[in-house]
Amino acid sequence: MTEATGVVAIGWPQLALASGFIIAVGAITLVLHLGVAKDLAIATLRTYAQLLALGFVLRWVFRTNTPLLVVAILCVMLLAATRIVLRRSPDAPPGLFGSTLLSMAITGITITFVVTGLVVGVDPWWRAQYVIPIGGMIIGNSMSGIALALERVFADLDSRSDEVLALTALGATPWEAARASVRTALRAGLIPGINTLAAVGIVFIPGMMAGQVLAGVDPLVAAPYQIVVMMMVAAADVLGSVCAVLLSYGRRFTSDGVYLEKGHRA
Repeated sequence: MTEATGVVAIGWPQLALASGFIIAVGAITLVLHLGVAKDLAIATLRTYAQLLALGFVLRWVFRTNTPLLVVAILCVMLLAATRIVLRRSPDAPPGLFGSTLLSMAITGITITFVVTGLVVGVDPWWRAQYVIPIGGMIIGNSMSGIALALERVFADLDSRSDEVLALTALGATPWEAARASVRTALRAGLIPGINTLAAVGIVFIPGMMAGQVLAGVDPLVAAPYQIVVMMMVAAADVLGSVCAVLLSYGRRFTSDGVYLEKGHRA
């Protein structure tokens, strides 16, 4: 193996050796008749294809390094993340694409450029080497939080349908009737982030810090970067979940404020 910029390069033989772990897992699933061997094989092939393709794309983007290209890539990330969020929320009402995309955009764009422009001090502000990885982390993490929050708010409303109907019949507004479900959903969306913040540095070494340490960076230089990442991820979870839920819960009510039960939905 060779070394480049302090990083030990991994070649095809090493990749093949690492794939042996997945082959062993696949063999176990076949022996136990778990029925997931095909899905595991497809997921593994997609991992190879997607990450290698990403490597080629990022190499080209970093060399080109134009603001229009960086913004275009962030927009593609936002659109893809929005579609994934809605697929993970099967009980959500139709017509949430715009509000979910807006929530993702507010979260992703605001936090990304606050971190790169003010915290890290990237010059120029659109430098692809910083903006795209940080934006990807923020969008990816807010995507998980938003998906969980949306799934939970509509599931909780359905579980409280009799209570919600009674409240609206007594004159409560949609917000007053849905407030308990909104709080439950936002709390559920925050728990994974809180657990991660509590465990970081003790239970596991996070990805950015581990990558920088492997690249030869002083751990005391890598640690502040990871702290910034943890703070921005936690903020992305909160801001994204709050925006998405507040913009979406009203879709379960009619324009007159009547809750739509399962049998009365289009």
